[in-house]
Amino acid sequence: MAAAKERKLVIIGDSAFAEIACEYFAADSPYEVVAFAVEGSYRQRDELLGRPVVALETLAQTHPCATHDVHAAVVYTQLNRLRARLVEVAKSTGYRLASYISSRAFVWPNARIGAHCFIFENNVVQPFVTLGDNVVLWSGNHIGHHSRIGDNVFVSSHVVISGFCEIGDNCFLGVNAAIGNNVTVRRDCWIGPGVAIVQDTKEGEIHRAPESVVAKVSATRFFKILKR
Repeated sequence: MAAAKERKLVIIGDSAFAEIACEYFAADSPYEVVAFAVEGSYRQRDELLGRPVVALETLAQTHPCATHDVHAAVVYTQLNRLRARLVEVAKSTGYRLASYISSRAFVWPNARIGAHCFIFENNVVQPFVTLGDNVVLWSGNHIGHHSRIGDNVFVSSHVVISGFCEIGDNCFLGVNAAIGNNVTVRRDCWIGPGVAIVQDTKEGEIHRAPESVVAKVSATRFFKILKR
């Protein structure tokens, strides 16, 4: 028999991430997801995944903060500033912020996790790590010992952050990025997929890996596959 849910949750957003967050909260948390909320000017449907989609501006009337918590399931739009702004809107209305930490994530007991975080499965968060507020760790990352991740950061999948690193506020780290030991990535940096950072960055930098070169010969010709 499934355990009774302890608290009702409204997810802010109606994107693919909102759908995913709903699945994770419903299956692996003490929350019952009862609704989605979006800003009125962006509300384009009445229902998502069998739950109502309501206007954020009237959320307090339909789903009061005394009985509902919220989570803003928004990706790294505007270098995470959209998610941060929606979080502040919810807080100013009196809502308590919900976090999700997968039961299949490894988080060392002395790691410090801020408010309104979403930690997917197969993340490893080692001893003495600090995560700020409003941090997303998508699936399969390694956060090395004594490292600190600031506020409003989005870490995509299979990223390695080595020990004693500092990731500044609002940063984005792309798939398979690697941050070397004792490196500081300063605030507002965008680190692209597959990029290795081995020395400190400056604030607001974009780091991109070289694009792959398409060979002049096709794969079928290279492997001598006869076309029929």
